[in-house]
Amino acid sequence: RHGVRVNCFAPGAFDTPMRRSGPDNVVERITQTGQVPRRMGTIEEIAGLCAHVIGNSYLNGECIRLDGAMRMPPR
Repeated sequence: RHGVRVNCFAPGAFDTPMRRSGPDNVVERITQTGQVPRRMGTIEEIAGLCAHVIGNSYLNGECIRLDGAMRMPPR
C-alpha cells in the first residue's frame, strides 16, 4: 500500500578489489565451472542490473542471480 518494491541480487564471482587480494589460482578454479562467459563478473554488470531493476516498475518480489551460470566446484 506504500508502493515499496523489494528485489534482491544474488551475485556470483565478481572481480572486486577484495578478490584481487587473493590468489589467482582461485579465479581459475571458479571460472572453469562457468558456461558462457568463462570469466568473473564486473562491477559495471552489477550496476547495469541495478539500473534495469530500478527502471522496470513491474519487477517486484524477485531474487535475481547474476553469476554467469557458475557453480562452486566440489572440494
